[in-house]
Amino acid sequence: MKRNKKLIALSHDHHHGLRLAQHIKKDAPENKVLPNDVDGKVNYTLKSWNEELKIHFRNEEKILFPAVRGRDEIIDNLIAEVMIEHKEIERLIGQLNQPGYHIDTLDTLGYLLEHHIRKEERELFDKIQKVFGEDELNRLVDEIEPVKNN
Repeated sequence: MKRNKKLIALSHDHHHGLRLAQHIKKDAPENKVLPNDVDGKVNYTLKSWNEELKIHFRNEEKILFPAVRGRDEIIDNLIAEVMIEHKEIERLIGQLNQPGYHIDTLDTLGYLLEHHIRKEERELFDKIQKVFGEDELNRLVDEIEPVKNN
């Protein structure tokens, strides 16, 4: 389904989040541009959190979700699931701020982040677009700026 213009910025953010998720998994292939050691991946992940993911979560939680909540039970249930996942992602990010060897935390975070993003894109955003339609969604949702331009 073609993404509504009000959701496209969030979808662009998701693309960046998926790249991060793939990179921090244990079985990630070597990358010529991004760090490949555990400490480098931790620092890269924390930078991505502070500069992108945290802002992305705020866009969803403060702009999108309040605009679409309360109209459709499936959307409301998906939002509840996504909010729980946001908290778990934040918890794992918090673990990366603690001393220690973080390869397992990075791997868990990578898989959770990938699952989370795919759920939002394939289930939540598609359902929002079907329930609200183009015109109504354009009226309801404030402009969401992409965290990072492609």
